[in-house]
Amino acid sequence: MKFFWLFTCPLTLAAHMVSMSTGEVKIDGNRAHYELRIPMYEVAHVHEPEHTLLDHIRFKSGGVWGTVSGRTCKDEQGTYVCTADYQFPAPVDELDVECTFASVTVPNHVHLLRAYLGDKTDQAVFDLSFTTAEMRFRPPTAWETAVHELAAGFMRAAAGLAPLLFLASLVLAARSRRELVQLTAAFLVAECLACAIAPKISVPLSPRFIEAAAALTIAYLAFEIILLPNSGLRWLVVGVLGLFHGAYFSIFLAESGYHALTFLCGVAAAEVLLIAVFALLLRQLTRLTWMKRAVPVAAAMLLTAGLVWFFVRSLK
Repeated sequence: MKFFWLFTCPLTLAAHMVSMSTGEVKIDGNRAHYELRIPMYEVAHVHEPEHTLLDHIRFKSGGVWGTVSGRTCKDEQGTYVCTADYQFPAPVDELDVECTFASVTVPNHVHLLRAYLGDKTDQAVFDLSFTTAEMRFRPPTAWETAVHELAAGFMRAAAGLAPLLFLASLVLAARSRRELVQLTAAFLVAECLACAIAPKISVPLSPRFIEAAAALTIAYLAFEIILLPNSGLRWLVVGVLGLFHGAYFSIFLAESGYHALTFLCGVAAAEVLLIAVFALLLRQLTRLTWMKRAVPVAAAMLLTAGLVWFFVRSLK
């Protein structure tokens, strides 16, 4: 049991399923005004956030970094809002952005930035893997939009700890290849369904609630593996639990304005790939004599991680 706690506590304390901030930069001639909005609980552990956050985003035009002035940060009803002004030597027509918020918040943090130049707009997404972007203020082609949204969906599914743990639980829960296909299909359909119905719900789900619920989905599926090894209709259970994971993607879709079809295709591609990798690893492990109990041991670890994560997020 000590091993479980040593393994799971660092994961649950460091992880955030929903870690997101938004920003707007408005350009007027050779000046730009930037506004950052991030939930207060995301900055609770950031050292001197009034300085640190704005130090981790920079703007360049004409090969010159903008000179920053007028920096302010304040709490506005649970949202930390920072603003700053940037000046450039010449009027801005293209803008290079460097954003490294993921290095000072949590590793899977995502920053959605919208830029405005008169009636022209552009948008970029930053995370631990993509820290730079070029804002050209021209309408992207249909192909560029599709590739960008597919990549965003793929990265969102592959970068989060909660999705990875649940996919590992899903593979452990499958008692045959046929059942693995059924569970995968039920999970993907449930995520799509959640994204379809979320915009119609009048009361928005908070990111903290979704994260706590996602932690419970991991724990419950692990519970089934350990104590209900012969349970029927497991595909239905996975489908219901998948609704909570789909709720996370619905938040991202709402904030980003991406097309659901292309974004979710990227999500599905990442999840199917990860499930295949996990299934292959599990198959190789269970062939080893000393790993015959790999499934129950892994399920017990996931159960502990899910429960600890749920209580940590509920109490914060």
